[in-house]
Amino acid sequence: MADPVLRAEGLTRHYRVSRGFLREPATVRALAGVSFALAAGRTLAVVGESGCGKSTLARQLTLIEPPTAGALHIDGTDAATADAATRKMLRQRVQMVFQNPYASLNPRKTIAAALAEPLVINTRLDAAQRSERVLQMVERVGLRPEHAQRYPHMFSGGQRQRIAVARAMMLAPAIVVADEPTSALDVSIQAQILNLFMDLQQDTGTAYVFISHNLAVVEHVAHDVMVMYFGAAVEQGPKAQVLGAPLHPYTRALLSAVPALRRADRKPRAPLVGEMPSPLSPPGGCAFHTRCPLAEARCRAEAPVLREMQGRQVACHVVNA
Repeated sequence: MADPVLRAEGLTRHYRVSRGFLREPATVRALAGVSFALAAGRTLAVVGESGCGKSTLARQLTLIEPPTAGALHIDGTDAATADAATRKMLRQRVQMVFQNPYASLNPRKTIAAALAEPLVINTRLDAAQRSERVLQMVERVGLRPEHAQRYPHMFSGGQRQRIAVARAMMLAPAIVVADEPTSALDVSIQAQILNLFMDLQQDTGTAYVFISHNLAVVEHVAHDVMVMYFGAAVEQGPKAQVLGAPLHPYTRALLSAVPALRRADRKPRAPLVGEMPSPLSPPGGCAFHTRCPLAEARCRAEAPVLREMQGRQVACHVVNA
């Protein structure tokens, strides 16, 4: 693997939550020691149920929030311990595409103004140079030059998401974090946006962290997959191994829930029983043991760690190599 542009080591995020008058605050462990490396031109897909920590991870990677513990290296610099000036510089290297294109654009600004804003803040380009860059990017994402002078409410959802992608790419970032970027779009438009992501990656070599609950989307765009449950990675590795032959019971359950039209494509059902535990009262041992059909006594007493197994890493006591 080439030198990673992004490397997380034991990334952890805790939140203090009030429990009411005269009660001690509780600690929510939203992210529990996530580690991975991402090289230029590669896409890491992060999947899991709502509440598993995907969006919390996105906030750490984009430096919106500092981690409670762990290291986050961007271009070899640890952003978790960097000073304010260094973090400001690193933020230019990591950009984000948000889930909702209706809420992520300022309705009072034209598209040209929205796309020029990162250049105004972070570069010394003059107005003419900024305008040229904006028009180039507008055309690159499949819009017409005259669209630059319009406002967000004048566009469809798919067009707004193209604008959001254009804004994320204005500073030529090394890494783009896309948090459910197609979930608010029609299925036919989703394919267009995914193809746009892939075309831009091929042209620029940008690395993507693609957060999604849609495994069909993940299979289309990802090189590597990380499956998260209760704030931690339970299985991660190349897409072909993780999606083609899942080992962890949670990964198997997620894949079995994917609908398929053809009978030959349907996988044996492995339904999950119950709900994800409350983050205010996490279970002991393996967090998944309360829903796992294979759970043993050891699972309830000892938390598993990721270990190499059949070309990927799996955190499970029961699964054998």
